[in-house]
Amino acid sequence: MMNDTVKVDILRFDFTPNLIREPELENVHYAKDLWPVVYILSDGKIKEAYIGETTDTFSRMAAHLKNSDKSKLSEVHIVTSNTFNKSATLDIESNLIRYFSGDGKYRLLNGNVGLANHNYYQKPQYWEIFRSIWDQLRAKGIAQHSLEHIDNSDLFKYSPYKSLSLDQRRSLMVIMQHLLNDTTHNIVMEGGAGTGKSIMAVFLIKLICTDNDDFNFKEFGEEEQQFLDLIVRLKVKFRNPKVALVVPMGSFRKTLQKVFKNIKGLNPKMVIGPSDVFKEDYDILLVDESHRLRRRVNLGPYFKVFDEVCTALGLDKSETHELDWMQRTRAKCIYFYDENQSIKPSDVPQEAFAEMKQLPSTVIEPLRSQFRVNGGNGYVDYIRQLLDSSIPVGTPKYASKDYEFVLFDSIATFTEELQLREQEHGLSRMIAGYSWEWISKNDSSLFDITIESTKLQWNRTNIDWINTENAKYEVGCIHTTQGYDLNYAGIIFGHEITYNFDTQQIEIIPENYKDKAGKNTIREEEVLRNYILNIYKTILLRGIKGTYVYACDPNLRKYLAQHIATHQQEVPSYHFTTEEEVIPFGNAIPLYDLEAAAGGFSDTQQPEVLEWIKLPPHFSVAEDLFACKVVGESMNKIIPNGSIALFRKYHYGSRNGKIVLVQSSDIQDPESGASYTVKEYESKKIMGDDNWQHESILLKPKSFDAQFTPLLLQKDTLQDFKVIGVFEGVIN
Repeated sequence: MMNDTVKVDILRFDFTPNLIREPELENVHYAKDLWPVVYILSDGKIKEAYIGETTDTFSRMAAHLKNSDKSKLSEVHIVTSNTFNKSATLDIESNLIRYFSGDGKYRLLNGNVGLANHNYYQKPQYWEIFRSIWDQLRAKGIAQHSLEHIDNSDLFKYSPYKSLSLDQRRSLMVIMQHLLNDTTHNIVMEGGAGTGKSIMAVFLIKLICTDNDDFNFKEFGEEEQQFLDLIVRLKVKFRNPKVALVVPMGSFRKTLQKVFKNIKGLNPKMVIGPSDVFKEDYDILLVDESHRLRRRVNLGPYFKVFDEVCTALGLDKSETHELDWMQRTRAKCIYFYDENQSIKPSDVPQEAFAEMKQLPSTVIEPLRSQFRVNGGNGYVDYIRQLLDSSIPVGTPKYASKDYEFVLFDSIATFTEELQLREQEHGLSRMIAGYSWEWISKNDSSLFDITIESTKLQWNRTNIDWINTENAKYEVGCIHTTQGYDLNYAGIIFGHEITYNFDTQQIEIIPENYKDKAGKNTIREEEVLRNYILNIYKTILLRGIKGTYVYACDPNLRKYLAQHIATHQQEVPSYHFTTEEEVIPFGNAIPLYDLEAAAGGFSDTQQPEVLEWIKLPPHFSVAEDLFACKVVGESMNKIIPNGSIALFRKYHYGSRNGKIVLVQSSDIQDPESGASYTVKEYESKKIMGDDNWQHESILLKPKSFDAQFTPLLLQKDTLQDFKVIGVFEGVIN
C-alpha cells in the first residue's frame, strides 16, 4: 500500500538571490533531477504567501526572485515526496491554495483562476498525504488551523480560490462577455438556494482585481483560449476598476467583510450596503442576494437612511426602491437573484425585477447546478414539491445515500440528535419559523420557545450568529441564516403553519406569525402565505449533509410523515434483522469487545467481533471503521455511558484535539480497569536528534462530572502506547 512507503519532506530555505546557489538545495535530489515538487513562499512580517508547483525548482525560484511582489517574501518551504507525480502536485498545490486561503494566517498572492480539479490514479491516497503535509506545516508554524476547522469557516466557504464547474465557467464567460458589451447595463444571474451565487460573486471580484501575471494558466488547454482571451480583454477595458459587492442583509454583509479582509487585492470597504452605492463612482456593482433589496415598507430604523438617499437622488420615497437606486448608477450591475427567497413585505416586489428583465439593456443567465446540499437538485425539487403540496400520489418518501432528511416526533430527540451532529461535524444549528415572541432579547433568563418540555431561546445576536459560541444551543431564524451554509440544519415548523387535509394544501395561521415587520401592511393572506413558504423553502436548503425536521402542528406533522422518513420508525437501529443479509464491510462494520481484547489490536490480530452492525445514514461503510461499546461517564459530554461509538483505525497524522481510543500497559482505566481508554488526545513534543519525539501525552476526559481528571503519560511510559482509532461519532 502507498501508506507503507510514502515519504514526505518539507525543506526550508531563505528566499534570497543566493537560493539558487545554495549547496543544500543543490543536494536535494528532487530539485536537481527535475522531479515535481510543491513550494510555499511566505513572509511572517507582511503576512503574505504564494503557493506553486514545478518540475524545475531552480528556474522557478529564479523567476520568482525577479518578481516585484514575490521577491519581498523571505522564506520558501519545498515539499518533496517519492510518490509525487505531476497530477498529484497540481492537486496538492490547489488544496494548499484553498486551505491557506481559509486558514487566514497569510494573504495569498495567487490569482484565483486555474486551480486544478481533476481525477487521477490514487487521488484518495494523495488526500491522506495532503493531510500529513498540512499537519507538518502546522508543526512548523506555517499553517495554524486544522483542516476540519477550516472546512467549517466562512473564510474557506466564501474564499474566491475555488475550482469552477463547467456550468460556473460557462456562466462566468457570459458575465465577462456582457461586461465588455457597452449596450449591457444589467446582468441577472438567476439561481435557487445553493447554486453558488455568493461564491460566483466573490470569485468574480477577485478575478477583476487580480493582475494577469498572478493567474495560473497551466490548467487551461487550447479549448479554453476563449476564456483566457476574455480575461485579458476585461483587464484592458477595466484597468483600475472601482468595484463593490452590494449585500442588503447586515449580518451577511459583516461576514463577507471579514472574508475580504483576508484576501489579497480585496478589502472590507468593497462590501457595501445599498445606501452606499452613490458614495463612490463605481464601474461594476455585484448585488448579492438581490431579492432582499428593499422598498419603503416596515423598515424600522432604516427609514431615515432610506429617505435621505431618496432626497439626495430627487426620488419619490414612496414610489422608489433600492433596485431603482442601482439602475440610476452608471455602473454595470450584476444581480444574483432568486425570487423564491423574497421573504417579507419590505423586499422589492418581483414585478420590479420582471420589469428590469424586460429592458433591452438586461441579459439573464440561469444558474442550475446545486453546490450546497449533497442531495443535489433532486432534494431541492422535492422540497419545492413538498411545500407546494404537489408531490404526485404514489411517490416514495425521499431517500438518498448522500443526504439525511429525517422527520422527528419528539423535540427532545430532535435536539439531542442535532447536538450529536454538532459534535461530529460542527455547524449544526436549529432554525425556526416566527411563531414565538423574542422575549429573551431584553432578559436573558427567559426562554422564548417552549415545545413539550423543551425550552429554547432565540439567537442572542443578529450578526454572524451561526459562528458564535452559543449558537449550537440557540434557535436561529431566516435573517440570521439566509446566505449561510450549515453542515446540518434542524428546522422547526412553528405554530403559524399547518396542513388542511380537506383542501390538501399547506395553510397558514396568521395570528400565530409573530414577525411584525414580516406581516404588517399585508392585506391578503395568500401574500403572507407565500412569504412564509419562501422562508421554509430557504431554510430547508441550508444543510450540506442533512436536514432534520420537527413540526409543532399535528396536521402538518402527519402530512410531512407521508413524505419524510421518521426518526423512530424508519431510521434503522444498528442491529440487522434475521431477514437481512450481512456483508462485512459491504453494509456492516465490526463491533469489537474491548473487555475480551487482551491480545490487543495489531496488523495480525484483531479482537473478537461481537457482531456485525449497521451504520446510520450519515456514515459510509469503510474497511477501516469499527465500533466499540464505551462504558462510563468520563466522556459523557460527547459519548453517553453505554453508547456504541464509531472509530476509524488510526494510520498517521496529527491526533491533537481529537478523541481517540488508545491502548497501553501503563493505562488502567478507572472505570473499566482495562488497558484501553477513550479520551481527548493532547501531546507535547520535543526535537530529538533527527525528528520530533513525544515528551508527554495528556488524555483528557470530557465529562459533566468534575471528578474525572486528565491522565498524564510521560516519555518513559510510552514504549507500548498505541492509538488504535480516532472517534467518528456515536452510533446509537
